[in-house]
Amino acid sequence: MIPKETVDLILDTARVEEVVGDYVTLKRRGASLWACCPFHNEKTPSFAVTPAKGIYKCFGCGKSGSAVGFLMDYEHLTYPEALRALAKKYNIEIKEEEETADQIAARQRSESLLAASEFAFNFFKQQLLEPEGKAIGYKYFRERGLLPETIEKYGLGWAPTSRSALTTAAKEAGYKDEFLLETGLCTQWESDGSLHDRFYDRVIFPVHSVSGRVIAFGGRTLLKEKTDKIAKYVNSKESEIYVKSRSLYGIWFAKSEIARQDRCYLMEGYLDVLSMHQAGILNCVASSGTSLTEEQIRIIKKFTDNVTIMYDGDSAGLHAAIRAIGMILKEGMNPRVVFLPDGDDPDSYSRKHTLEEIREFISAHEQDGIAFKTDLLLSEASDDPLKKAGLINEIADTVADIPDPITRQVYVDTVARRFQIEADIIQERVRKTREKLARDQRIAADRDQARRERENPAGSYEAPSAQGNSMPEVQYRPSAAPSTVDSILAPSERELLGFILRYGRTPLQFETDSEFYDPEGSQSVAEFIDSALAGDDIHFSNPAYEAAYQAYFQLYDQGMDQDSIVLSLLNGEDRAVASVAAELSTEKYEITVHNFTDALTTVDSWLVKFVPRSILAYHDKRITARQQELSRSLAQASAQDGLELMKQLSKLNELKKTINIKLGRLPK
Repeated sequence: MIPKETVDLILDTARVEEVVGDYVTLKRRGASLWACCPFHNEKTPSFAVTPAKGIYKCFGCGKSGSAVGFLMDYEHLTYPEALRALAKKYNIEIKEEEETADQIAARQRSESLLAASEFAFNFFKQQLLEPEGKAIGYKYFRERGLLPETIEKYGLGWAPTSRSALTTAAKEAGYKDEFLLETGLCTQWESDGSLHDRFYDRVIFPVHSVSGRVIAFGGRTLLKEKTDKIAKYVNSKESEIYVKSRSLYGIWFAKSEIARQDRCYLMEGYLDVLSMHQAGILNCVASSGTSLTEEQIRIIKKFTDNVTIMYDGDSAGLHAAIRAIGMILKEGMNPRVVFLPDGDDPDSYSRKHTLEEIREFISAHEQDGIAFKTDLLLSEASDDPLKKAGLINEIADTVADIPDPITRQVYVDTVARRFQIEADIIQERVRKTREKLARDQRIAADRDQARRERENPAGSYEAPSAQGNSMPEVQYRPSAAPSTVDSILAPSERELLGFILRYGRTPLQFETDSEFYDPEGSQSVAEFIDSALAGDDIHFSNPAYEAAYQAYFQLYDQGMDQDSIVLSLLNGEDRAVASVAAELSTEKYEITVHNFTDALTTVDSWLVKFVPRSILAYHDKRITARQQELSRSLAQASAQDGLELMKQLSKLNELKKTINIKLGRLPK
């Protein structure tokens, strides 16, 4: 663990323009330095580095942060890895804090497993160059069209026919039995418990982690006549360093290109990835040895939201693609599908075509995921009206998985046109499905909370009510689907957080005749907003905004000045918080053009006018969210429940009217 004093020294020493300048050519324009963005393709520079603030921001793709954030984003490093890289650049010595005995043991165990895996990696590579490996393994790779440089780059290898070659070599090198067994490199004979090789008489495909460590292996047999008795592939067993569901073949070699191209091609096998990489399509990975998992999709999401599925065109491949589409949509990502001509997979196709031909084929045949699923299921339904109705419901349920409301609405309209039915019908099915999902999530959350309270009764706590600023009371929490609420509240939350991140410590100098005037002293912008929200126990619905809000006030309460708080957020380990801080503390903060024009006097007078208005507007949006939820419940409620819901709606209407009078939207 890096001591805090050393972390502070690293962050204080690092200059964002020097770090970024190692990767792109920066040209000065005014107070900032500009370049074409290294995170996406562009011809006109929109990537700005502001040395005075220690930040970078691309106005094209939105990437932003500090020096440590740049390394995390560009090199895809963890926070400690980025800090160590900066320490190396600036010749800062890192003396790790003393670890506990348990921490030392855990770290040493993990390193021992990785060391054993690294030893096997080098062993298999070397064996490929020995007579047996050359005659069988190397020959196979070359026959499959792999070039020597590809074989070397990806560390392909050969496991000798002897069932003890690796075991003997590893034990002679001093590796303990427990680590050879834990990594799955060796297994034990039942007869006497002695070790023997898991991988033998097979070509070897090493599996790397996102950070480039060798964590597992896949071994393929070349004995065609015995494939009914011998598994075609043998894979490493799961271990402390390798979990199949959290690993993607090729991710270490593909991640930078995935981020640069803002697209990931998802394939099925080792050779699919290797052949495509060799052809020049570097942004592809495979979920080899396991069905696609949520964890694998989330790994891809670190680098892009756009995934193109390139599975085999057989029945299994088609249905695997349908499953993948739904999973990708649930993560808020954009799935597309492309199937190669009959008889081809990515491996065979890439060996028969040039890079330009591959790209042209993908461009011409790539299909939106939901459109692909619709066409496939529609062909299966034929003219059967019941099957067709079931198909429409299934497609609507797939659309319901999309978190973003705008994207969801676009798909609702598209599906409605495709089936020539009213969009409202699709929308209603989507609404009901999302309400059911939200209901299930709430039930699960309540069940978990009840379990936690049973396990730790003393830990349950209800925040006491606090007296906030003179704002209308809004004592409710909308319980609609989080994404629906978020779509309504996010602009107002962004506005309030923007005030805090830009002017948090600025005092609000209200006139004596203002309802917010306090004779005991003025509150800062941050304190005013926080007390207004805390009085009703309000939390932002957008997780990134809420995290940034909480992180800001933790530092605020420590007495840090505004610039130091923002810089700490930018340099923090939480990339979502750093991104929010960079975006909302650097943009010219505008509510609307009209409001800004009216406010062109002083910052103080502008804040006094618009901070309270923004809080009122936020309450107004919260009421709107609650009204929408109650209206949906009213449509399905019994007569008795309906009366109670009508009373609640009436109270909210009065409250909304009061707020709009204060906002000047309605006459007093």
